[in-house]
Amino acid sequence: MELKDLFLIFVGALTGFINTVAGGGSVIILPVLILYFGLPPTLANGTNRIGIFIQTIFSAWGFKSKGISPFVFGFSKSILVGIIALIGAIIGSKIALEIPDELFTKILSVVMIGVLILTLVKPKPPQLIKDNPKLAYILTLITFFFIGIYGGFIQAGTGLLLILALSVLNDLSLVKSNALKTIIVFIFTIGTISVFAMDDQINYKYGLLLGVGNAIGGWTASRWSVKKGDKAIQIFMVVAVILMAIKLWVF
Repeated sequence: MELKDLFLIFVGALTGFINTVAGGGSVIILPVLILYFGLPPTLANGTNRIGIFIQTIFSAWGFKSKGISPFVFGFSKSILVGIIALIGAIIGSKIALEIPDELFTKILSVVMIGVLILTLVKPKPPQLIKDNPKLAYILTLITFFFIGIYGGFIQAGTGLLLILALSVLNDLSLVKSNALKTIIVFIFTIGTISVFAMDDQINYKYGLLLGVGNAIGGWTASRWSVKKGDKAIQIFMVVAVILMAIKLWVF
C-alpha cells in the first residue's frame, strides 16, 4: 500500500467523523480527490459516494451500540423517508452537470449561512405541526425529497440539512436526528452510486480506501456524539457550516 493510499484512509477517517457528527466532510474530500489524486470533478463526486455508503453502515452500527436506534420513526416510516430522499437523489445525480459549478457553490454558501442561523436558533416547530404528527411526517417527506435532489447533485452539506429538517420539523434531539440521518443517507446513496456507476464515474480503488477511513470515522463519531449529547453536536455543526460557507464562497 502506497503512502498516498494511507493518506486517503486518514482523510476518510477525518471526514467520516465530520459527516457523522454534523456534515460537510465532503467539502474536504472532494478537493483532495481532485487536486491531490487528480480525479476529474464528476469522477471525484461519484467516488466519494462509495466512502459515504460504507460510512453510514458503521455510523448506524455505532449509534445502535450506544442504545440509539437509527429507525427513529419506526422501521417502515424511517425507510419510507429514505426512499423519498432516494427518488430525489436520483434526479439530483442526473442533473449534476446542468448547473454551472461557480453559481451553484455561491448559492450553496448562502444556504449554509441560513443553516447556521437556524442551527443556532433551533426554532421550535409551529404548534400546528407539534399537535399533528401526521402533518409533520408529510412535511418531512416533502422536505427530504428536495434534500435528496441536493444530495444527489453534491454530497457536501447534505447531513447538515437533514439534521436541521429532522430537529425542526419533528422536534427531535440532534443525537436522534443524527442517528436517523445515517439510514436516510444509506438509502439514497444507493441511488447516487447507481447513477454514477452507470456513467463510469467511480474510481473503486479510491472509493474503497476512502470507505475504510470513513468507516473508522463514522463508528467513532456516532459513539462519541451519543456520549457528548446535543450541545457538542451543535458546536460541531456551527464550526462545520462556517468553514463550509467560507470554503465555497472564497475558493
